[in-house]
Amino acid sequence: MNVPDAGGGTVCAKRVDRGQRVSRASRRVDRTQCVGGERVADCPPMTQTPPTIELVAPAGSLAALKAAVQAGADAVYLGLKNATNARNFAGLNFTEADLRSGVELAHRMGRQVLFAINTFPQAGRGAEWRAAIDAAHALGADAVILADPGLMAYARDRYPDLRLHLSVQGSATHADAIELMREQFGIRRAVLPRVLTLAEVERVVKQTSVQIEVFGFGSLCVMAEGRCLLSSYATGDSPNNKGVCSPAHAVRWQEQGGQLDARLNDILIDRYAPGEAAGYPTLCKGRFVVDGDVDHVLEEPTSLNALSLLPRLLGMGVAAIKIEGRQRSPAYVAQVVATLRAALDSARADPARFSAKPEWQASLVRHAEGTQVTQGAFDRPWK
Repeated sequence: MNVPDAGGGTVCAKRVDRGQRVSRASRRVDRTQCVGGERVADCPPMTQTPPTIELVAPAGSLAALKAAVQAGADAVYLGLKNATNARNFAGLNFTEADLRSGVELAHRMGRQVLFAINTFPQAGRGAEWRAAIDAAHALGADAVILADPGLMAYARDRYPDLRLHLSVQGSATHADAIELMREQFGIRRAVLPRVLTLAEVERVVKQTSVQIEVFGFGSLCVMAEGRCLLSSYATGDSPNNKGVCSPAHAVRWQEQGGQLDARLNDILIDRYAPGEAAGYPTLCKGRFVVDGDVDHVLEEPTSLNALSLLPRLLGMGVAAIKIEGRQRSPAYVAQVVATLRAALDSARADPARFSAKPEWQASLVRHAEGTQVTQGAFDRPWK
């Protein structure tokens, strides 16, 4: 069927079942003629609300990718084994051979693969980031997730048929910034940072023709994503171009008198009592002495959980719900995806009567950081 687009014309909005594979050509607007000209803004924008809301799942390994698609994810996001993506942990991510297998599997099941190249190139190493874009296109990725404008320009010019998504690392918090990226680079979707209220998210959705993706579950970051330098003061490595807040080489665990000390580059980040659950050490979630008291100064280890907000997110026209956790296990991916799949399907079927089932909440809490959840900036009870 034809529906109005943001420019007053019409575009074809053909509904696709999750099990049906769609070719890259049929899913994308042909931007060849307008990308070569002077105004990418002349390209047809995406319709604001897609036929269905997508569930986007993390895949830090081939096993996690399989778990995600089998549990009902509409798309997976993943990256290479290098600094080009923002989860650059040892033992994580994909070789090109694994990527080829993963893309084939996902496409065979009618799912999309979103290729994260969402760090900022280090000086003198831009070729490595451009090569990642080349690989994404060659392997048949459905989209690349980018933060750096130079890489967006490269992808736009080199591969006009390749769908571009603006990463959360791009730190675009308002519609003007997102529209600028659409006009200049033709981005089709933007992932919003986890610092916006529901009202702010809704304003962005209404004010841009670009699809909007928000986080629905996973480890919470309260920083301005893509702009945080906190951990680099301790490690010398910036997460913005090295791809990890706490690189493994800087992490140290020491047992003293039954207590467990977590250190980042020999800086004491936290101290755990015997039997107390310990988390991966990051500066923003450490405990420090302030005025004689030991407490979490910036934020506690906790996970974002937007389960009860799904009808509101659906109603405002959010295009996709994203699960954080490429560093987590395939079991985490399988359980969280299955839970959110059931909840999303229920919310879409009858949003007015939707209620977050206790068993869904319990399942998510079990996999939450610190075994506690919050609605984060979506809900600001202190204001």
